[in-house]
Amino acid sequence: MATMEVILAKKIEGLGAEADIVTVKAGYGRNYLIPQGLAHEATASNRRFIANLQATRAKREAEELGEAKEVAAKIDGLTLELTLEAGQGGKTFGAITNQNIHDALVAQGIEVERRSIELEKPIKHEGEHTVSIKVHPQVTATLKLTVKEIA
Repeated sequence: MATMEVILAKKIEGLGAEADIVTVKAGYGRNYLIPQGLAHEATASNRRFIANLQATRAKREAEELGEAKEVAAKIDGLTLELTLEAGQGGKTFGAITNQNIHDALVAQGIEVERRSIELEKPIKHEGEHTVSIKVHPQVTATLKLTVKEIA
């Protein structure tokens, strides 16, 4: 199959970030990436254009890192209280999952991706728990959870 090299103009999940030179199938490059303005053909003149894209990339990455640090600071000082229903004998119904933690954070005004919440397994008992949240590849925050059982 024919391939071609393109210079990405924007960050594309699973492919690369702006200013990356990637090899893609020719049809994908010619029929989608280039017409949509997501990439440029990797010609000699366009390769000189990379410096401008690299500056844009560095600025975007610095902004993302700054925003991630702000979100991590909010999360680090936060303690969430979540409840589990319990029946006779203290047996709990259900569990605290990533989705429950995500919903509680959104209610506090903190937006994080649900997949970035690193929970080994669902929490099924009351007590104090700590959960890591990978806000950015370089920034991890620690959230404190207080889980209480209600009858």
